[in-house]
Amino acid sequence: MLSPEKQLQIIRQGTVEIIEEEELLKKLKEGRPLRIKAGFDPTAPDLHLGHSVLLQKLRQFQQLGHEVFFVIGDFTAMIGDPTGRSETRPPLSREEVLKNAQTYEHQVFKVLLPEKTSIVFNSSWLSSLGTEGIIKLSAQYTVARMLERDDFSKRFREGIPIYIHEFLYPLLQGYDSVFLKADVELGGTDQKFNLLVGRDLQRAFGQEPQVCVTLPLLVGLDGVRKMSKSYGNYVGLTEEPNQMFGKLMSISDDLMWDYYLLLTDYTQEQIEELKTHMHPMEAKKRLAYYIVSRYHSEEEAKRAQEFFEKTFSYREFPEDAPAIQVRKGYRQKAYELLFELGIEPSKNSARRLIEGGGLKINGQKIEDPNRDIEVSEELRLQVGKKRFYKIVPIEET
Repeated sequence: MLSPEKQLQIIRQGTVEIIEEEELLKKLKEGRPLRIKAGFDPTAPDLHLGHSVLLQKLRQFQQLGHEVFFVIGDFTAMIGDPTGRSETRPPLSREEVLKNAQTYEHQVFKVLLPEKTSIVFNSSWLSSLGTEGIIKLSAQYTVARMLERDDFSKRFREGIPIYIHEFLYPLLQGYDSVFLKADVELGGTDQKFNLLVGRDLQRAFGQEPQVCVTLPLLVGLDGVRKMSKSYGNYVGLTEEPNQMFGKLMSISDDLMWDYYLLLTDYTQEQIEELKTHMHPMEAKKRLAYYIVSRYHSEEEAKRAQEFFEKTFSYREFPEDAPAIQVRKGYRQKAYELLFELGIEPSKNSARRLIEGGGLKINGQKIEDPNRDIEVSEELRLQVGKKRFYKIVPIEET
């Protein structure tokens, strides 16, 4: 095992804040595997690269010899984390939560080491708290302390309702740390309040308080907002390899280095070496190859890179593009063709795409959505930057 000082140096990489760093060093000097906790509420079925920032740091702790508790918040998800919310989050049903949780169990082991990971569901201890336990837990925190939280105080000032069950969320997340006797809890910068509640509750229950490690929120593909499905700027962990590779190649050169730091095992020194000696395009291909390999395989990463280079670097139409068969002589307006063949989900979206210059047929840009398109021979469609289709005419029998 590395020295405590060297471990701290590695852990510090890519973090925003460690509360308190001296406490973490003291724990590391005890020479035992620390209990590292991170919680994920299964509010949606799939994880994306924004979630994997935490997973990557958890993996780093595992490589340093520590034990990870991956907490699936099946109980807390039914309350809904109020963090960053301007209104009350709609509650999820038990069935929705459990369905989403099943996918998390599979996806996390694309990053975490199974032999050093304990997956736990917080309903297994929170469900048994009962009314008396909830009252005792609530007695550990004041309303004034809760209103110190930015999103709560903002809603209070603006007269937006705050419901009592929302105050319970940080208390229950904090109790997770008490039950697990966590030494360290990880979370995004937006989770700082919840993490600190865990420290306070551990003190109240006579435990040594956990160290809180906050990590930056991964900026999405647009280079502006945090990665989120609701913004459409995400890369899902289960996306198919070509799509994943292509999306990663679309990020800016500056953002690429943040992705290296937060999503890979490269050290700061190795990243600086790449910055100095590798062309940004090649460095971006290496990043995309690395991430596709992690979530799929080396072979699929290789094929995805070849697909990207053929399609985008050399502007070749991919021969393995999906083929859609229609009767010979099939004729439709351009926007109706995209809708009728299932390429676009609605006629309005098809119109917008064409008017925005997003459709090419046999290399020619189609700008009029009402233009008649007849399929008398094979047509090669490029839809946006990343979608390709062959429209193949067949003789009616």
